[in-house]
Amino acid sequence: MDNQDILDRIQVLVAEEHQLRESAAARPEPGDADGAYEQRRARLRRVEEDLDQCWDLLRQRRAKEATGADPGDAVARPVKEVEGYRQ
Repeated sequence: MDNQDILDRIQVLVAEEHQLRESAAARPEPGDADGAYEQRRARLRRVEEDLDQCWDLLRQRRAKEATGADPGDAVARPVKEVEGYRQ
């Protein structure tokens, strides 16, 4: 996976995130017995985590490139690690 592949993945995830935010912002409907609202909220959380991992991987690759190291050595870090970063 190269930088462009990661950027393409980010673009797809951002589009899905926007769609999910719109539908997740709406209150559950009375007939939402199958848990569709909660499924959308859970999917939104997963998309956010995937985005954080992609951005982290892209930053790693760019940092390696900038220092002359092999960007192919960058690896996606676990969600718990990426989500624990201070911003």
